[in-house]
Amino acid sequence: MAMIVVGFRLGRAATGRQVTVLLTESGVLHRSHGVYGQPPKLDPPKLPLRYLHPDLSWMKGEHILTGPISSLRDLHVAATKRGYTEVLIAPACVRLDVEEHPLPPRGNPRAARPHPQLTEAFIGTAPDTDQPLDTAVDEFRTTLGLPVRQRNITWQPRQAPVPPRVAAMMRTLAHGEAIASPGRLPVGWSVTSESVTLRVDRTAEPLDRPAVLELQAALTAWLRLTQPPAS
Repeated sequence: MAMIVVGFRLGRAATGRQVTVLLTESGVLHRSHGVYGQPPKLDPPKLPLRYLHPDLSWMKGEHILTGPISSLRDLHVAATKRGYTEVLIAPACVRLDVEEHPLPPRGNPRAARPHPQLTEAFIGTAPDTDQPLDTAVDEFRTTLGLPVRQRNITWQPRQAPVPPRVAAMMRTLAHGEAIASPGRLPVGWSVTSESVTLRVDRTAEPLDRPAVLELQAALTAWLRLTQPPAS
């Protein structure tokens, strides 16, 4: 019976050693390691905590694969930090024609048996693709019908509500009308949908957009600096 696994194999060229880690669809972690070209040493399989302790209140509602997937990531980080930086088999989700060993009784987790055929099948089946571990994990979750967290989502700040007075002025500008300071003042300004103009007597000077932004920032700073204290 075919089974789905996700895993990777990393090497450390300085010592000629490798480490292979696999996670099965039942949540069992298999780790093997050894010298290149020699039979690897297989660690005892690590059973999912959710299977061993279903009565733990803080784990109720958590999927059995949540913890093992996190452990798979931790093992990848730990191996890399120990110098296993040579990618021998890039992280991949693979369907293997190997039957997984049944999970041992919860009360006897040491009865879990290493599965050398599993590692051999992964080595012979894994594709030669260069991809990060998260991509392989997402494919693993998708294949098993589990939800996958969306990535590379562009965050956009929520636009602040426009004050009523500003909204009214925007409608005025949208209708092609100008907003201006009282004409009786010798120094004034006017705003249309196309320009901002400063006026001194009969002399007028239009401002480009960068100048308007700088003026707005200066006015905002002044208003906050001179804001009367709250009573």
